Amino acid sequence: MREVAFIKQNKEKWLEFEQAIFGKAKKNPDELASLYIHLVNDLSYAQTYYPKSKTVVYLNYLASQIYQKIYKTKREETNRLVYFFKTEVPLLVYEYRRYILYAFLLFFLCVGIGVISAHNDAAFVRLIMGDAYVNMTLENIEKGNPVAVYKGGSNWGSFIGITLNNLIVGAKCYIYGIFFGIGTFFVLIQNSIMLGSFQYFFYDQNVFWESVRGIWIHGAMEIFGMVVEAGCGFILGASILFPKTYSRLHSFKIGFKNSLKIFLSTAPFTVAAGFLEGFITRYSIDMPRFLNVLVILGTLAIISYYFIVYPFIVNRKHRKNHVSAL
Repeated sequence: MREVAFIKQNKEKWLEFEQAIFGKAKKNPDELASLYIHLVNDLSYAQTYYPKSKTVVYLNYLASQIYQKIYKTKREETNRLVYFFKTEVPLLVYEYRRYILYAFLLFFLCVGIGVISAHNDAAFVRLIMGDAYVNMTLENIEKGNPVAVYKGGSNWGSFIGITLNNLIVGAKCYIYGIFFGIGTFFVLIQNSIMLGSFQYFFYDQNVFWESVRGIWIHGAMEIFGMVVEAGCGFILGASILFPKTYSRLHSFKIGFKNSLKIFLSTAPFTVAAGFLEGFITRYSIDMPRFLNVLVILGTLAIISYYFIVYPFIVNRKHRKNHVSAL
């Protein structure tokens, strides 16, 4: 059968699937399961005879969405919040993992640009960070505590102010993605170059490890979370630029809903980073080195596991359930 005839023959049925998936037509779990089996059969046929067609992409997306709807209907967790963090977000992170990868590649590239720029131009750090901040940091280095800036203010005041600032930066990384991803691109570039140049500044002043002991106690979660939020911005932009088989508006609705869920999942890590910066980082120079390393590697391991390793574990489990359902 030619692809055009295949589409014409099944178009009405697929539209019914869409109605069921996106809540315009109410279906009970048994009806959804029946629709799912028919859809998987169509997908298998399309993969066999039209492997490089957009029809395969479309049917694969419908199949994944309707399975999630079944899975959510039958899930054992009664706590919606637990399900959100335990299952829903990891599956979305896995589905959109390439956009988060793009964000990390851009991040590392721009950090490198910041390092090289600071290495070749002594005035670059002042251009990026401002004379007042650089002069203050130089004074702190002379006094023996390169990261003394984190001792300013009260614990709670620093925690609240820093957390709000980080949440705003993260929101910009995400929301600016609505401008076809370009806004996110510039916010991530700016912050990444700033980080690279600032970190090189400490290296140039021979206090690199002292700065690492302080900055990365909170920075591991803060920076990692920012990059994930930038990935959410790219998802948002891509949903507008590349609607695939959907209308641009419908694609945007899907992209916004899914990217927002991933973005919201970064909030606890941002708050945790703010807490560390407000209460722990100020004591980084006085802490034993092994404790600095333990906190840095521990926080990095936690957020890395959740956004990199855990999504693959959940997806593997999801696929096993998928096979057993058939």
